[in-house]
Amino acid sequence: MEPVRFEAVLAAAARGGIVVPVPFDPDTVWGPKPRHHVAGTVGGLRVRGVVEAVGDGFGFTLGPAWLRDCGVDLGTSVPVELVAEGPQRADLAEDVAAALDAHPRAGAFFDSLAQFYRKAYLRWIEATKRRPEQRPARIAEMIELLEAGQKERPPAEGPTS
Repeated sequence: MEPVRFEAVLAAAARGGIVVPVPFDPDTVWGPKPRHHVAGTVGGLRVRGVVEAVGDGFGFTLGPAWLRDCGVDLGTSVPVELVAEGPQRADLAEDVAAALDAHPRAGAFFDSLAQFYRKAYLRWIEATKRRPEQRPARIAEMIELLEAGQKERPPAEGPTS
């Protein structure tokens, strides 16, 4: 996925943080999602955040420590480069994407997860390469967990002593 580049004027946020306004609708650029986890740079410094509705538009918040250490002031125009984090729907295997499409609530929850959680589910499904008959069962279990609002799969139960 190509990074999106633009200039942004840093604005004050609650509790001493800053808001980096985003001049586009993230649903249009990255597809509809409840939350858009992004990574990139602001003023040449690496950042990660969540793009969400801010006032009349969209933006993401950085903490007061970022403003203190970045060397720029509020009201300053800085270059911004963002890319959606983690696996996106277009990156998924067909069977996984189809299952998420068939279960919109699970799909929306999956899309809202940070990349760590999305990748963990996908690694677990991909770990069936030697036992492909398990793959459909794991996809079904992932859908059940996502529909129940589970960010991650519970630890497997091991033998008891």
